[in-house]
Amino acid sequence: MTQEVKRSFCRICSGNCGVKITVENDRLVDVRGDHDDPMTLGYTCIKGIQAVAAHYAPDRVLQPLKRQPDGSFAPIDIEVALDEIAAKLKELMQTDGPESIGVYRGGGAFLNNTSTNISQRFLEAIGSHKFFSTITIDQSAKVVTAGRLGAWQGSRQPLDTCDVVMMVGSNPLVSISGYVFDARNPNKRMKEARARGLKIIVIDPRHTETAKNADVFLQPYPGEDPTLMASLLHVILREGWEDKEFCQQWVADLDELRAAVAPFTPEYAAHRAGVDAELIVKAASLFANESKRGFAVSGTGPDMAPRSNLAEHLLECLNVVCGRYLREGEQVGNPGVLQAREVRKAQVYPAQRWWESSYKSRIGGYGMLLADMPTGVMAEEMLQPGPGQVKAFITHGSNLVNSIPDQLKTTKALRSLELLVTIDPYMNETAKLSHYVIPPPMLYERPDLTGFYAETMLCPVPFARYTPAIVPPPEGSKLVEDWYPFWALAKRLGVTLNYEGVPLDMETPPTTDELLAIIASHCPEPWETFKSHELGKVYDDYPQFVEPADPDATGRFTTMPSDIEAEMAEVAAEPVSPDSVLSNGEEFAFRLSVRRIRETFNSIGRNLKEIRKRMPYNYAYMNPEDLTAMGLAEGEKISITSDLARIEGIIESDPTVRRGVISMTHGFGTLPEETVYERDGSSTSMLISTDRDLDPINAMPRMTAIPVNIARWA
Repeated sequence: MTQEVKRSFCRICSGNCGVKITVENDRLVDVRGDHDDPMTLGYTCIKGIQAVAAHYAPDRVLQPLKRQPDGSFAPIDIEVALDEIAAKLKELMQTDGPESIGVYRGGGAFLNNTSTNISQRFLEAIGSHKFFSTITIDQSAKVVTAGRLGAWQGSRQPLDTCDVVMMVGSNPLVSISGYVFDARNPNKRMKEARARGLKIIVIDPRHTETAKNADVFLQPYPGEDPTLMASLLHVILREGWEDKEFCQQWVADLDELRAAVAPFTPEYAAHRAGVDAELIVKAASLFANESKRGFAVSGTGPDMAPRSNLAEHLLECLNVVCGRYLREGEQVGNPGVLQAREVRKAQVYPAQRWWESSYKSRIGGYGMLLADMPTGVMAEEMLQPGPGQVKAFITHGSNLVNSIPDQLKTTKALRSLELLVTIDPYMNETAKLSHYVIPPPMLYERPDLTGFYAETMLCPVPFARYTPAIVPPPEGSKLVEDWYPFWALAKRLGVTLNYEGVPLDMETPPTTDELLAIIASHCPEPWETFKSHELGKVYDDYPQFVEPADPDATGRFTTMPSDIEAEMAEVAAEPVSPDSVLSNGEEFAFRLSVRRIRETFNSIGRNLKEIRKRMPYNYAYMNPEDLTAMGLAEGEKISITSDLARIEGIIESDPTVRRGVISMTHGFGTLPEETVYERDGSSTSMLISTDRDLDPINAMPRMTAIPVNIARWA
């Protein structure tokens, strides 16, 4: 019995924490943070430490399965399964066309580099647009904003050069969000940033772990982000704190923005959002007047709430009017290692509004966001008969039943499919509804890279790393690499996969390493040299600097296009009732805000013994003053009722939650007819309708700031 310690990095989230792994007889026996790791310096979270339990969980699927007529599942050879799946796809393509076939890419696929884009390439090869992913129910408002406002080609100012950062609806010390803050050991990086003088502004309905580090903290009602962003802009423009030179050169319509935010005085916003007017002015001054470098950035909070596109647009306008972008000659923080470098010029890439000329969904007529169709209409695409109805679907690395809004409709839609294939390590709720379940290797059983997709946004320095497989799959298992089903189905359907710009050989399957080498083809070093760096490498020998603007550059930011102006007027005209909120003609006293916790990543981790001990279900966190006023007590079961449905919750008293708000973690629950709260928790997606309350352009559902009423469980 021999033990060996190996090095790798976690890929549960985009933090890519370096770890030391103890291996005994080809099995993981221990995972710990690696203090020699140059990026994460020994940090890893509870989810990462539980990797041993995750790899050897009793509910892990270890061989391909096919659903039987009685609903049970039986093992099936993978090639036989793929023959049957391909035959059904071919039949549907002949009778209903390629648009009858769809795919969903979840977080489990997104964080596996060989599989990040392969499902999308598969659909392109067969001629289907029905590609859905987490992007359109997460932070797609950022994509919409770039399409309406425009974008600065030189990128934003790097965090380590900033005087101030404003974080709206994000808690990066728990969510490990590299887009919002430095995710490389976030607690340590926060302390270092504060020590060098970085000022922090946090806007959140909860006094989060991140908010405890704030110089200015605003605690609004959930869903009032547009009001607050407009008010901050009102103050900045009223006081003349904007970057006048930058605005004169690069903003097309500053006067229109000024007029649109005129009604959103600090006093109005304070009354409506439930914050102090003086704090709004203080935040605006710290961001725009007392600091010269920095940026405003959001997480999922504003982007999952009502009017998410408006909130994100106004937030980015804060960066625009203050000119918080790199200028000519300044060094780009992370120009990229694995992806081809973009040209960085000190000029505006004007608004393109590409969804207006793209392929349109047959439900609602929504255009494409990048390559995605809106997930908000996915269930209807399956349920509504007619040309283009989705009848076959592959879900890759996602538990759709627990992650997609409107759980009842989503479950009904999945059950209606003629073919449902799940690629996932576990027999989760979605897998139980599938016709075929294909189990892939887990993270330490496969080679991989640090994330290449959006690497320039998620990591502050040009760092990349390779890891080999650390252990083989469990003895006797018949696991299938995530990418292989898409390659094998493409071969059977007679089409060629174009993989990151490289047409694949469709006779002989590639190896995972060969696919990773294609991804890393833009790396400054040869593949074998790149692989040899055990702890990865920071490629700071290849800096990139912002180039001058083109002499004839005419692009300008459009801060107030007509559809934003109309929505601003709608918000300003809404009746203000801070202590209650209307929804679908009903009045509600509370707003439910979804939250992240360290123990789980969406639905990942809920099946593990130690996680369940710490978090047996998703608690209903409420302010103790609200409990007293309602005659409720910690530990009591309550009903949480929206205008669509009712779920259960057990109260946990939490003074960090503001009054009038209930805070719960998403990703819990199971199939609607099987859920037992004390065993499974409740699915917050039950409360959300996708028949209405969808944002324009991206069909973004209302996934937080959900109007609800609270009562003792009867």
